[in-house]
Amino acid sequence: MPVSRSILTGLIAATALSGCAGSAGDRPVLPPASYVANKETPGEEYVIGPLDQLQIFVWRNPELSSKVQVRPDGRITTPLVSDMPAVGKTPATLADDMKKALAEYINAPIVSVIVENFSGTYSQQVRVVGATEKPASIPFRANMTLLDAMIAVGGLSQFAAGDKARLVRYERDTGKQREYGLRISRLLKKGDSTANVRLEPGDVIIIPESMF
Repeated sequence: MPVSRSILTGLIAATALSGCAGSAGDRPVLPPASYVANKETPGEEYVIGPLDQLQIFVWRNPELSSKVQVRPDGRITTPLVSDMPAVGKTPATLADDMKKALAEYINAPIVSVIVENFSGTYSQQVRVVGATEKPASIPFRANMTLLDAMIAVGGLSQFAAGDKARLVRYERDTGKQREYGLRISRLLKKGDSTANVRLEPGDVIIIPESMF
């Protein structure tokens, strides 16, 4: 029995659409995360990045205490200490290095380093690029999810293909970069909680535009 032209056209269209919908399935999918963590846990130790604002406190030596911004070259300058490398160190590590430097001038210095405004290194940011309202690098925070990142960048743009988005992650265990499929449209437009995934420091979210 011959198949009518209208039915054949419908079958071809359905096949094309299913191929588009399944293209994200070529990549592994991350397990879902809850909208709100059942238990808040601390993240990785914070690493100082360029342009971070730091408060350097030297106990009983207010003239040596100061507020400084990490320069683009990753160094800071404080009273008596010039061009101290700061990027890539934790606040505790930087405090120890400041103690050693100041020990040449004062006896047994006690130094504390407080990060006041956070930028972080690229390895501690989540970068969202492509078809979103405002592509941005977002400082990672503990228990961060895909939903948090999309709120921060204002959601998808008008022509975004959210369910074809991908997440690029550097896996420290293997030393390799791996890509995962994301379903951002299902998360934002349909409220599909299974599409919300947990993010990690250094993740890059790439959102393509729809072809039609």
